[in-house]
Amino acid sequence: MLTTPTITPSLPTARPETVGLSAERLGRLSEKLAERVAAGHIPGASAIIVRHDRVAYQEVFGVRDPVAGDAMQTDSLFRIYSMTKAIVSVALMMLWEEGRFLLNEPVSKYVPAFADQKVLVERDGKTELVPVHRPATVQDLLRHTSGLTYEFRGAGPVQKAYMDAKIYRRSQTNADQVEMLGKLPLLHQPGTAWEYSRSTDVVGRLVEIISGQSLGEFLDSRILKPLGMNESGFFVPAEKHGRLAQAFAKDPEGNTDVSLLDVREKPRFESGGGGMVASTMDYARFLQMMLNNGELEGTRLLSRKTVELMTSDHLGAVTGAPDLLTPGYGFGLGFSVRKVAGEAPMPGSIGQYYWGGAAGTTFWVDPAERLFAVLMIQAPAQREFYRVMFRDMVYSAIAD
Repeated sequence: MLTTPTITPSLPTARPETVGLSAERLGRLSEKLAERVAAGHIPGASAIIVRHDRVAYQEVFGVRDPVAGDAMQTDSLFRIYSMTKAIVSVALMMLWEEGRFLLNEPVSKYVPAFADQKVLVERDGKTELVPVHRPATVQDLLRHTSGLTYEFRGAGPVQKAYMDAKIYRRSQTNADQVEMLGKLPLLHQPGTAWEYSRSTDVVGRLVEIISGQSLGEFLDSRILKPLGMNESGFFVPAEKHGRLAQAFAKDPEGNTDVSLLDVREKPRFESGGGGMVASTMDYARFLQMMLNNGELEGTRLLSRKTVELMTSDHLGAVTGAPDLLTPGYGFGLGFSVRKVAGEAPMPGSIGQYYWGGAAGTTFWVDPAERLFAVLMIQAPAQREFYRVMFRDMVYSAIAD
């Protein structure tokens, strides 16, 4: 639950030039976002850029709600969808640091429904179920090599089985969903392919099983409150509904209907893969903790070595899903991780890590530059354009 803070924690600020950024070039970013809003592409946006532990840029654009017409504010709340994954991955690794499980243990040790999984194989126009060569591990869940998928990641028989099972429904509990996932066919043999999936929903359920708390309770007590993330959670209470950012009813570029999660009431299903809401500053505080190797303002959630483990490539030669696994990047434990300076069609440093959300939110952290940035919009059909444009223009503002 989102609680009303008496003081909203922020981060230290600095003029751009004092942290090696060009104010003039950051002005270009502001002009571009303002131009896109004025042209009617998106209702509004909120952005923050931090370098050398100082907020050098925090701006808002347009309106929070295109129907109400009120201006976007720095404390507006956004559905962050898959940016939930980073937070929930940290939660599980906090329990790992306590010796509660090993990364190479089979998921079935904690979720018995995963004990007898089968892979759906198509041969000569026919399908058959074959046993797994090895069980999916906790590491597989965190790096998306579990063999699970998402129902919207294609139209094959596995995705159809997910749809038929209504694996996405909000009326279920986390336990309900994971029990069903264990019974559904896998898309790949565990460990053989990277496939973006409901693996992090299972990670969230593991947090519940191992900690004995609901996922929301664990996140609130162990991550959100300790980091001062007072505006984050799985729903927005009534007194904060007027701060929730909204999308256009129809996407102005594709004329498609836009439907976002209803986060105005506490859900039964607390999706570890995509259910959270946060303010821009809240997510910045989470990323500052990561950039600080697991610590923020005297509160340590992870050790430096654990952060290094999470933000290193865990795929090696494993490949898959080229539309999401960008050239030059691998995947760690909850984050996509840059492996080489080139190949990717956007700037960055080796060791940079990032992810985004289905409604258009995005972040990345660049330890080599002591830099991170967050962009919050609610425009699902346009998310790829803004992710790349934002990253390009932030890096172009680096002056030293």
